[in-house]
Amino acid sequence: MSLHTQNSSTDTSDLKEIITSYTKHWKWFVLSGILALVMAFIYMRYATPEYSAEAKIQILDEKSSDAGLALFEELGVSGGKNQVEDEIQIINSRSNVIEVVKQLGLNTKIMAIGNIIDREIYNNPPIKLNFISPDSIMNKQKLDFYVSLSSSTTFGYSDEEDQPIKVYAFGRNIPTPVGEIIITPNVENFEKYKNKKIKVEIRPIASVAQAYQQKINVTNPEEFSNIVNIYLKDPMRQKATDIINTLIDIYNKNAISDRKIIADRTSEFINDRIADISLNLSSVDQSAQDLKTSKGLTDISTESNINLNVGAANRQELANYTTQLNIAASMQDIVDQQDGFDVLPGNLGLNDPTIATTTQQYNRLVLERQRLLKSSTEKSPIIQNLDQELRGLKRTMQSSLNSTVNNLGMQVNTLSGQQAIINSKIYSAPGNERALRDITRRQQTTESLYLYLLQKREEAQIAVASQAPKSKVIDYAYNPSNLPVSPRSRIVYLAALILGMLVPFSLIYANDLLDNKVHNMHSLEQIAINTPVLGEIPKLSKTDEKMVIKEDRSVLAEALRILRTNLDYLIKTKKKTGKNNIVYVTSSVPGEGKTFLSTNLSMILASTNKKVLLIGADIRNPKLYTFFMGSQIDKLSKPSRNKDAGLTEYLYDDNLQVKDIVNPMLVHHNTIDVVYSGRIPPNPAELLMSDRLKHLMREVSEMYDYVIVDTAPLMVVTDTLLISDYADHLIYVTRAGVTDKKAVQYPIKLREEGKIKGLSFVVNDVKASNLGYGGKYGYGYGKTQKKWWKL
Repeated sequence: MSLHTQNSSTDTSDLKEIITSYTKHWKWFVLSGILALVMAFIYMRYATPEYSAEAKIQILDEKSSDAGLALFEELGVSGGKNQVEDEIQIINSRSNVIEVVKQLGLNTKIMAIGNIIDREIYNNPPIKLNFISPDSIMNKQKLDFYVSLSSSTTFGYSDEEDQPIKVYAFGRNIPTPVGEIIITPNVENFEKYKNKKIKVEIRPIASVAQAYQQKINVTNPEEFSNIVNIYLKDPMRQKATDIINTLIDIYNKNAISDRKIIADRTSEFINDRIADISLNLSSVDQSAQDLKTSKGLTDISTESNINLNVGAANRQELANYTTQLNIAASMQDIVDQQDGFDVLPGNLGLNDPTIATTTQQYNRLVLERQRLLKSSTEKSPIIQNLDQELRGLKRTMQSSLNSTVNNLGMQVNTLSGQQAIINSKIYSAPGNERALRDITRRQQTTESLYLYLLQKREEAQIAVASQAPKSKVIDYAYNPSNLPVSPRSRIVYLAALILGMLVPFSLIYANDLLDNKVHNMHSLEQIAINTPVLGEIPKLSKTDEKMVIKEDRSVLAEALRILRTNLDYLIKTKKKTGKNNIVYVTSSVPGEGKTFLSTNLSMILASTNKKVLLIGADIRNPKLYTFFMGSQIDKLSKPSRNKDAGLTEYLYDDNLQVKDIVNPMLVHHNTIDVVYSGRIPPNPAELLMSDRLKHLMREVSEMYDYVIVDTAPLMVVTDTLLISDYADHLIYVTRAGVTDKKAVQYPIKLREEGKIKGLSFVVNDVKASNLGYGGKYGYGYGKTQKKWWKL
């Protein structure tokens, strides 16, 4: 239970540390958030708002959209049930959108010039444009020009906004790169834009249509529903509704036009057949008249009534198959004689459903091909694919018609044979009666076909007259809201704020991710496990004192007092004979503050009326005297070097005593003794291996309460390791933001190998935001400071 509690506490502490690593930079978050909101405000101020328009229609089945169209089912003209997915593609097809652009003139824009953004004048523009060039040329052109409305009779024209204008009178031809243009004023709205400059943009219809085709959204809200929603966003509310309404109107008109083409083709076929049959019927009637006249016949004998009744059913069936054969043969001739791809007449009553279905598919593809040819060429891949599919359907149709003609011919031959047997009984009657019966039979057959086609022609005309749109408009295009849907201010401001917070967060996260430096005592404790960290020294500004004075209450002094307390604790708890008071101060590389720390540690120890000796053992690069001379101390406390000899001279000269190299110094009312490094020797490593140094350390340890030794950097030279046996404690100075975390492992490894002892760490130059609790709440306690808002 205690282990679980400890782990939970550790996780909470890590989480707090992570949160603190971001909250301490709150100023950057606030600044970034404000900048992001300002940029969002500027964007919202000058962004072009877009408004939505939507409409709702119902796709009708063929039967429900046209009650009269059911009459075409016998003729095979019916197109079948609409598929909503296919109709959605047709509604937003390129040809339909191009037609919308043409009708509304969307390829030409008249813009009011603004200071920053231009605004389109859609309703009632101040001028009207008339192009002399043909539409086929203008529909492919791109042109921008500027018009200055100076008066009601003249205007200024320029190709660029900053070019000098040319004055023209309204109604005169203006030469342009795309041909001559005539500009006339719109009296209703001219005065509003008088003395202003407007911009005219002309774009190719194809590119404008493609842009709107991508913007128009046609969807089916439910899977098994015939309801279709049409949605569009545009800067002009009225323009969006006009585009949707026009698109619906063009879709319905095209559907009606397609049906009318099929119906007209069917009527044409019926009229041709009626003309041929009418001639045959007249010929049969004339034959009957001539027979009766020449033979003087007035009545027909009823002797063969019984035989005639038996053969009546057979004759009727023969007549039906003969009709089917004639129609199939005529249909076969039309298909065989067709060179291109034209609409075929629907099935006129053939019993074969394959022919009706194939004719229906063929007509639908022919209409689709004719529509695509308006905006494409016959070499287009789509047209080529349609042609290939149409040829396949034509071959299928020819095969079906051939099979049907053959089957019907066989049936007619069979029935004719049966009829011959019956007629053999009738032929026993007088030849005149037989001849008259033959004529009457042909007359009835031709007349039945003639009446049938007359009926179908009338039905076709009724169906065409009663055609209805392919869709029912449930809601015409309207604007759901008067507020723009894009850009949305709340979303823009929220996104800007999130982005503004994300930028500093990402930078801080990336910096932490790539950071491999020590920053404070806490980060060092995570690396130096089981190694004491005595404290952290705050970062000083250029105006701060670099050396503590007596009764100093600065942040630096308080940090050093904490360090002194922790050092005293280590000295007292370490079991060893002697005073246990020799403290080495070293670092990884030069510049991490070991001389600064050793000097100030000596001063803070001396402030307790203890005898303190500071030894400069970095004989390769001595900095102790230079540090004292460069520190901002009062004139009465300037360091005096009353002894020419230093540590180097002591190690060289066996005649020198300790008292000969010790320099008493009064600094800010604190008295310490200093042993300077002396002259830089040619063999520092060998010199430090002298027994004289061991004798010096033993002697000064007994003479002083604390002996602070400023040694050479540990990772640069071997000097400190050579004299590490004489140290009771080794303070390893790291510098926040400079010392690499891997460098901290080096002294720990040396301790584990037994090469150094008494290792402890100090973090120097820690920023105020990274200080631990002692630094944040204890440093300068009791010192009166003005609040930032009172400065």
